[in-house]
Amino acid sequence: MASERARVIPLDLRGLKCPLNWAHAKVRLEQMAPGEILEIILDDPRGARDIPRAAEGEGYAVLESAAQDGLWRLRIER
Repeated sequence: MASERARVIPLDLRGLKCPLNWAHAKVRLEQMAPGEILEIILDDPRGARDIPRAAEGEGYAVLESAAQDGLWRLRIER
């Protein structure tokens, strides 16, 4: 699991629709080092549902999926 000092990499995907938002997230995850965390902000409900499923299917750990005021925050560990 992620340590308290794990590097967090922000990725703002507001305005992108599924599956394009997953494509951007996947490219970024593949560039990251093991243990780093990708923090995604998005406004697409379908992406908020599908990105965690796709990430887990690729072997990544979904640490958080939270919704607030029409935005979702996903935290995925590489």
